[in-house]
Amino acid sequence: MYTSLTNRRKFIKKMAMLSAMTAAATMFPGILFADEQEKGLPDGDINWTKAPCRFCGVGCGVLVGTENGKAVAVKGDPKSTVNKGLLCVKGYHQIMCLQAKDRLTHALVKKNGTYVQTPIQEALDLVASKMKETIEKHGKDAVAMYTSGQSTIPEGYVASKFMKGAIGTNNLDCNARLCMASAVTGFLTSFGADEPMGCYEDIDHADVFVLWGNNMAEMHPVLFSRMLEQKNRRGAKIIDFATRTTRTSMAADKSILFKPQSDLAVANAICYEIIKNGWVNTSFVEKHCSFNKGLTNMGYGLEDNYKFKDKPEKIDFKAYKKFLEDYTPEKVEKISGVSVKDIKYMAAYFGDPNKKVVSYWCMGINQHTRGTWMNNLVYNIHLLTGKISQPGNGPFSLTGQPSACGTAREVGTFTHKLPKGVVTNEKHRRLAAKIWKVPYERIPSKPTYHATEMFRAVDRGEIKFIWTQVTNPLVSLPKTSRYRPGMEKDSCFVVVSDVFPTPTSDVADVILPASWHIEKSGLYGNSERRTQHWDKMVEGPGETTPDAWMTIEVAKRMGFGDLFPYSEENHVEEIYNEYRQFHEGDKHGMAPLEVLKSQPGAIWPYVNGKSTQWRFNAKYDPACSNNEDFHFYGKPDGRAVIWQRPYEPAPEEPDNEYPFWLNTGRVIEHWHTGSMTRRIPVLHKAMPNAYVELHPKDAERLQIKNGDKVKLITRRGEIIMPASVNQRGIPTPLQVFVPFFDENMLINDLTLDSFCPISKEPDYKKCAVRVEKV
Repeated sequence: MYTSLTNRRKFIKKMAMLSAMTAAATMFPGILFADEQEKGLPDGDINWTKAPCRFCGVGCGVLVGTENGKAVAVKGDPKSTVNKGLLCVKGYHQIMCLQAKDRLTHALVKKNGTYVQTPIQEALDLVASKMKETIEKHGKDAVAMYTSGQSTIPEGYVASKFMKGAIGTNNLDCNARLCMASAVTGFLTSFGADEPMGCYEDIDHADVFVLWGNNMAEMHPVLFSRMLEQKNRRGAKIIDFATRTTRTSMAADKSILFKPQSDLAVANAICYEIIKNGWVNTSFVEKHCSFNKGLTNMGYGLEDNYKFKDKPEKIDFKAYKKFLEDYTPEKVEKISGVSVKDIKYMAAYFGDPNKKVVSYWCMGINQHTRGTWMNNLVYNIHLLTGKISQPGNGPFSLTGQPSACGTAREVGTFTHKLPKGVVTNEKHRRLAAKIWKVPYERIPSKPTYHATEMFRAVDRGEIKFIWTQVTNPLVSLPKTSRYRPGMEKDSCFVVVSDVFPTPTSDVADVILPASWHIEKSGLYGNSERRTQHWDKMVEGPGETTPDAWMTIEVAKRMGFGDLFPYSEENHVEEIYNEYRQFHEGDKHGMAPLEVLKSQPGAIWPYVNGKSTQWRFNAKYDPACSNNEDFHFYGKPDGRAVIWQRPYEPAPEEPDNEYPFWLNTGRVIEHWHTGSMTRRIPVLHKAMPNAYVELHPKDAERLQIKNGDKVKLITRRGEIIMPASVNQRGIPTPLQVFVPFFDENMLINDLTLDSFCPISKEPDYKKCAVRVEKV
């Protein structure tokens, strides 16, 4: 039965008490090797089945051991080229959350303020009738779905088909808007095609790794371990460019700290140095690049119904060079706090033709009020030097969720997207209508609500019905202090599909019990364009049901059964084969299912039985057709764009009343909002609660010691939590850092809901806060 918030806290605490395993926090950088894993594996007749890991966007291959119908063990898949048998602490312990006593096993319907266990078929009847009733009374744009980068490819595909093809509304967005939207718009504006041009094999070839605001030791530990191997074996250099000192900083060859938001200025300064010192790969730039500038002073999306459309304008190299005169290292040092010496140090590695350089970034760049610009600026550096689309040379945006690429970006679960292309493009709408077998006119030509605006619309009463799947927005959204009361209003009927109770399910009218990862078949798409398949391994408890099938059942009840003619037993295979029709051809061909079943994934474009590891390079990419070494075919002219993008300040900066920066993020032990990993005893024991990191000098001035209670206050609210001084991470002076996994300490109540005007991705890394000792 449904567990209240109070009981849930008691349950999690009990799990921690029962755990006798060694705390994962003692591990650095959080890796378990295959031989270490084998020591703790149970004996017996165990059947091992391949799958991608449930957590993060790396896409590690795992082998799940089952015995007598139960999952009993996990180990790294040595056949996977992603992780080569390695796993981090989350991956190794992932199946332990299935043993949680508060698992959602049956549908629950709120009646007179109390949740009542209800047969799943009856609950789906209610969802369909409420959705249909809302459309009849208020129109199709009064209903919405909010899905996830943790949804499988089939789950995202049927959600898109259901909302856009069947109902005829673009009221579909996903939590990847909160983490990867700036990467999408960055790729599209610079290259006209989404997702990285390289792959993880770049790690084996690069001489230098530049980590842009990216704590890879904790956020992508398996990849970081592969980098450390190259550092130890070949002397590869790791440069940590960040706003706080982390485990990554400790292992890097050099750590360079910058003031929040000033990464824009530093990236431009690096471009200035590349041009000034004659390090431009002139032949490459002249053949393969063009120059653009866009609108500036765009605002920050803080007001409801904010609208923005960029207006690109062609410029030449001379104009771009003149623009960079405002970004000399001497000028940028005053903005960023990064020394002239360190700016030149980074620029020299990019400019050295004998050094191969890979740039990695994740939320530090993407969760940024100028996130699209910052992506563009990193691409500028690689384009100016020609260090792109080659083994060991390239910019690489890492995803945070297991299928943020495969399900959100490729399948198209954003309001503006389709499984191929965008809703504003007639050609793309006609293709979708043909494959979906719906009238072309049914698919709307204009996007509606991106994630932040979707929940603003719930608060305003414009959205009367919302269904969330595989996500926990009332912990993960920015400024949840506004959106939680909005979800609680009687004006909106809330449906939540999940595996465990969460603060989001606390406000639901109907709770649907979802199948977990290995209780269903599915496919994920990881950061390197790798699509991975797995088969169902165990039965889920009670009436748990895959999200895709729940969507199909509701669609049938609403009269759209002819559009979803899939069988329950084989719907994953049938949906994937239909979805592949969207991506036929050399530029984005998807591997056949039989290939994905036989190996640990394949990278698209999958052409003539082979993965394309490096795109836009004629040596590796069969889609190149301009008879040149490189072809950026996403753009009509075949050229990548170098963008003129300035430094602009953050929307809310520290002042006398709120003198600190507030930064939020993750820790290695927990996955996003903690709804799964806090139910894994070893991980919960290792990191039982959130905390606030302070710089030692700030702590001394405020007379705060490690473990003292501290109150954080912003213009949105306040929260009390324990201090962390000289522990895992150390922020710069007048900055604090708080992880967001703890539902008992909802730091996102305090964050600002500003966002990048181009990508609409919120900025969780920068707002003003006051710090007081309790």
